[in-house]
Amino acid sequence: MSTLSTGRARKLGDDIDTDTIIQSQRKRETLDPLVLRNFLLESWDPNFAATVRDGDILVAGKNFGCGSAMEVAVTVVLGAGIRAVVAKSFARTYFRNAINNSLLPVICDTDAISDGADIEVAASTNGLVVIAGGNEIPASPLPDAVRAIVDAGGLVPYLKHHGDFQTLPHPAT
Repeated sequence: MSTLSTGRARKLGDDIDTDTIIQSQRKRETLDPLVLRNFLLESWDPNFAATVRDGDILVAGKNFGCGSAMEVAVTVVLGAGIRAVVAKSFARTYFRNAINNSLLPVICDTDAISDGADIEVAASTNGLVVIAGGNEIPASPLPDAVRAIVDAGGLVPYLKHHGDFQTLPHPAT
Protein backbone atom coordinates (compact mmCIF):
# COMPACT_ATOMS: atom_id res chain seq x y z
CA MET A 1 0.00 0.00 0.00
CA SER A 2 1.03 3.55 -0.72
CA THR A 3 0.06 6.25 1.78
CA LEU A 4 -1.68 9.25 0.22
CA SER A 5 -2.61 11.12 3.39
CA THR A 6 -2.41 10.60 7.14
CA GLY A 7 -3.79 12.70 9.92
CA ARG A 8 -6.28 13.23 12.67
CA ALA A 9 -9.95 12.73 11.84
CA ARG A 10 -12.13 15.80 12.27
CA LYS A 11 -15.62 14.32 12.18
CA LEU A 12 -18.56 16.26 10.82
CA GLY A 13 -22.11 15.24 9.98
CA ASP A 14 -24.29 14.96 6.90
CA ASP A 15 -25.13 17.77 4.47
CA ILE A 16 -22.25 20.10 5.34
CA ASP A 17 -22.90 22.82 2.78
CA THR A 18 -20.41 25.22 1.25
CA ASP A 19 -21.75 28.13 3.31
CA THR A 20 -21.01 26.11 6.44
CA ILE A 21 -17.51 25.29 5.20
CA ILE A 22 -16.90 29.01 4.61
CA GLN A 23 -19.51 31.75 4.82
CA SER A 24 -19.93 33.31 1.38
CA GLN A 25 -19.36 36.83 2.73
CA ARG A 26 -15.75 35.85 3.53
CA LYS A 27 -14.86 35.50 -0.16
CA ARG A 28 -15.75 39.17 -0.62
CA GLU A 29 -13.12 40.09 1.97
CA THR A 30 -10.21 38.04 0.60
CA LEU A 31 -9.30 34.94 -1.39
CA ASP A 32 -6.00 34.45 0.45
CA PRO A 33 -6.03 30.85 1.74
CA LEU A 34 -3.85 31.77 4.73
CA VAL A 35 -6.45 34.31 5.84
CA LEU A 36 -9.47 32.20 4.91
CA ARG A 37 -8.19 29.28 7.00
CA ASN A 38 -9.22 31.27 10.10
CA PHE A 39 -12.88 31.02 9.06
CA LEU A 40 -13.11 27.28 8.28
CA LEU A 41 -16.46 25.98 9.57
CA GLU A 42 -16.94 29.07 11.75
CA SER A 43 -20.75 28.91 11.57
CA TRP A 44 -20.63 25.26 12.66
CA ASP A 45 -18.12 25.86 15.47
CA PRO A 46 -16.56 29.33 15.92
CA ASN A 47 -13.44 27.74 17.47
CA PHE A 48 -12.98 24.98 14.88
CA ALA A 49 -10.35 26.71 12.74
CA ALA A 50 -8.14 27.40 15.75
CA THR A 51 -8.03 23.67 16.54
CA VAL A 52 -7.07 22.48 13.05
CA ARG A 53 -3.55 21.12 12.56
CA ASP A 54 -1.80 20.69 9.23
CA GLY A 55 -2.57 17.21 7.98
CA ASP A 56 -5.97 16.87 9.67
CA ILE A 57 -8.52 15.03 7.54
CA LEU A 58 -12.16 16.06 7.42
CA VAL A 59 -14.50 13.10 7.82
CA ALA A 60 -18.14 13.62 6.94
CA GLY A 61 -21.38 11.84 6.26
CA LYS A 62 -23.37 12.13 3.08
CA ASN A 63 -23.58 15.06 0.67
CA PHE A 64 -20.44 16.93 1.76
CA GLY A 65 -20.07 20.28 0.00
CA CYS A 66 -23.69 20.67 -1.07
CA GLY A 67 -25.09 24.13 -1.75
CA SER A 68 -23.40 26.62 -3.99
CA ALA A 69 -20.53 25.82 -6.34
CA MET A 70 -18.14 28.36 -4.84
CA GLU A 71 -14.58 27.18 -5.27
CA VAL A 72 -13.49 29.04 -2.14
CA ALA A 73 -15.07 26.19 -0.12
CA VAL A 74 -12.17 24.02 -1.32
CA THR A 75 -9.63 26.84 -1.00
CA VAL A 76 -10.37 27.29 2.71
CA VAL A 77 -9.93 23.57 3.41
CA LEU A 78 -6.58 23.50 1.62
CA GLY A 79 -5.57 26.76 3.30
CA ALA A 80 -6.13 25.09 6.66
CA GLY A 81 -3.56 22.42 5.77
CA ILE A 82 -6.13 19.70 5.09
CA ARG A 83 -5.24 17.58 2.04
CA ALA A 84 -8.07 15.02 2.08
CA VAL A 85 -11.77 14.82 2.85
CA VAL A 86 -13.33 11.43 3.54
CA ALA A 87 -17.12 11.31 3.21
CA LYS A 88 -19.98 8.94 2.43
CA SER A 89 -20.78 11.12 -0.58
CA PHE A 90 -19.96 14.51 -2.07
CA ALA A 91 -21.98 17.10 -3.91
CA ARG A 92 -20.90 16.89 -7.56
CA THR A 93 -19.58 20.43 -7.82
CA TYR A 94 -17.57 20.16 -4.61
CA PHE A 95 -16.08 16.86 -5.78
CA ARG A 96 -15.02 18.44 -9.11
CA ASN A 97 -13.66 21.56 -7.40
CA ALA A 98 -11.69 19.36 -4.99
CA ILE A 99 -10.07 17.44 -7.84
CA ASN A 100 -9.35 20.61 -9.81
CA ASN A 101 -7.54 22.06 -6.78
CA SER A 102 -5.78 18.88 -5.61
CA LEU A 103 -7.88 18.19 -2.52
CA LEU A 104 -8.26 14.40 -2.33
CA PRO A 105 -11.96 13.44 -2.13
CA VAL A 106 -12.41 9.93 -0.73
CA ILE A 107 -15.78 8.18 -0.69
CA CYS A 108 -16.33 5.44 1.90
CA ASP A 109 -18.48 4.48 4.85
CA THR A 110 -17.41 6.85 7.63
CA ASP A 111 -19.56 5.47 10.47
CA ALA A 112 -16.68 3.60 12.14
CA ILE A 113 -14.30 6.60 12.10
CA SER A 114 -14.19 8.48 15.40
CA ASP A 115 -13.44 12.14 15.83
CA GLY A 116 -9.79 12.58 16.72
CA ALA A 117 -8.77 9.13 15.50
CA ASP A 118 -5.56 8.71 13.54
CA ILE A 119 -6.50 7.79 9.99
CA GLU A 120 -4.68 7.00 6.80
CA VAL A 121 -5.81 7.13 3.19
CA ALA A 122 -3.83 4.69 1.10
CA ALA A 123 -3.77 3.33 -2.43
CA SER A 124 -3.81 -0.44 -2.68
CA THR A 125 -3.96 -2.86 -5.56
CA ASN A 126 -7.76 -2.83 -5.19
CA GLY A 127 -8.10 0.98 -5.17
CA LEU A 128 -8.31 3.25 -2.14
CA VAL A 129 -8.59 2.23 1.47
CA VAL A 130 -9.08 4.23 4.66
CA ILE A 131 -7.42 2.82 7.77
CA ALA A 132 -8.91 3.96 11.06
CA GLY A 133 -8.79 2.34 14.47
CA GLY A 134 -7.08 -0.73 13.02
CA ASN A 135 -9.89 -1.24 10.52
CA GLU A 136 -9.45 -1.11 6.76
CA ILE A 137 -12.44 0.55 5.14
CA PRO A 138 -12.67 0.09 1.37
CA ALA A 139 -13.15 3.36 -0.51
CA SER A 140 -14.47 4.04 -3.97
CA PRO A 141 -11.63 4.02 -6.46
CA LEU A 142 -10.67 7.22 -8.22
CA PRO A 143 -10.20 6.88 -11.96
CA ASP A 144 -6.58 7.09 -13.11
CA ALA A 145 -7.34 10.40 -14.84
CA VAL A 146 -8.61 11.92 -11.59
CA ARG A 147 -5.60 10.65 -9.64
CA ALA A 148 -3.28 12.12 -12.30
CA ILE A 149 -4.89 15.55 -11.88
CA VAL A 150 -4.77 15.41 -8.05
CA ASP A 151 -1.18 14.12 -8.09
CA ALA A 152 -0.14 16.95 -10.42
CA GLY A 153 -1.37 19.54 -7.92
CA GLY A 154 -4.70 20.21 -9.61
CA LEU A 155 -6.11 20.83 -13.06
CA VAL A 156 -4.11 23.96 -13.94
CA PRO A 157 -0.72 22.45 -12.99
CA TYR A 158 -1.68 19.28 -14.84
CA LEU A 159 -2.48 21.22 -18.02
CA LYS A 160 0.62 23.40 -17.70
CA HIS A 161 2.77 20.29 -17.54
CA HIS A 162 0.99 18.13 -20.12
CA GLY A 163 -0.68 20.71 -22.35
CA ASP A 164 -3.89 18.73 -22.75
CA PHE A 165 -5.69 15.59 -21.66
CA GLN A 166 -4.20 13.26 -24.25
CA THR A 167 -1.82 11.82 -21.66
CA LEU A 168 -4.65 10.90 -19.31
CA PRO A 169 -5.50 7.21 -19.24
CA HIS A 170 -8.82 6.47 -20.94
CA PRO A 171 -11.08 3.65 -19.82
CA ALA A 172 -11.56 0.78 -22.21
CA THR A 173 -14.65 1.18 -24.35
